[in-house]
Amino acid sequence: MIRFMKKLWMGCAFSLLLLATGCGAGSLEQPYEWSSQSFSLPPKEEAGGRASGFAHELCVLSPDQSWDEAGVSAEAAAVFDCFDKQVIFGKNAFERLYPASITKVMTALVAIKYGNLEDVVTVTEEAVITEPGATLCHIKPGDTLTLEQLLYGLMLPSGNDAGAAIAVHMAGSIEDFAQMMNQEAKALGATGTHFMNPHGLTDPEHYTTAYDLYLIFNEALKYPQFRQVTGTTAYTANYTNAAGEAVSKEWKGGNWFMTGERPTPEGLTVFGGKTGTTSAAGYCLIMASRDGAEKEYISVVLKAESRPGLYDNMTEIIQKIVN
Repeated sequence: MIRFMKKLWMGCAFSLLLLATGCGAGSLEQPYEWSSQSFSLPPKEEAGGRASGFAHELCVLSPDQSWDEAGVSAEAAAVFDCFDKQVIFGKNAFERLYPASITKVMTALVAIKYGNLEDVVTVTEEAVITEPGATLCHIKPGDTLTLEQLLYGLMLPSGNDAGAAIAVHMAGSIEDFAQMMNQEAKALGATGTHFMNPHGLTDPEHYTTAYDLYLIFNEALKYPQFRQVTGTTAYTANYTNAAGEAVSKEWKGGNWFMTGERPTPEGLTVFGGKTGTTSAAGYCLIMASRDGAEKEYISVVLKAESRPGLYDNMTEIIQKIVN
């Protein structure tokens, strides 16, 4: 925790909150209001003596912007052009919603940014997840894996157990790791976000917005290790169990665009992403794609009504990139 705070201070002292927007809170408490946001640090000075704000390298979305929402039935959705720093589409982008396993993007970001991927991690009892329907990579107490292997278990089969193992290794407890996640969110300007755990199981105080997820995913894509993990569709983990016996498990990703179960709109290639599903969050997906000119885009859909509906919604909004 001390190492994290030191690195966070050094790495984020000049990138505190300058961009924040908001609207209604839906069914959650503490509505996210644009008027309540404040900005602190001065902008960074560029060559020629001119200053650029915190958001000069980000897509800026105003609460009064609107798009034709026909064909988009999900509660929230957005598409961001990471090259030209333009917002291509937005629907309820500042509404606080449950993110389900998209939470794991932040878990992976914190692990990569502040951890050592070569660390050997011994799985503890906190990794035993008994909630019905929870997705697991099926690690057990006493198993020893590297932090890097746990990232694949976190992101591909969406292992809630891997998330808990990462949290305990990094911070000593689930609660302290959630504090790390919230500190990182604040540093990124994700002021409509609050995390209670590293995996996304439902909690009334665990929420985010489509715009904040863009900020988090955009930061994560700066790290080659994240791009490697999120761009992988299958991974074989070889590790040892508590008895010292060799274990081998194959983990597979669930993004239908990447597995070929759903065609990607012509002219686009999906190269990373994270799905998430709970009864409270509905069906969710954030992903990165690029066009023929190698320009990159981030798109997010939250609270779709079904898995096929999730991909219908995502197809609808990313088609706006090439149309």
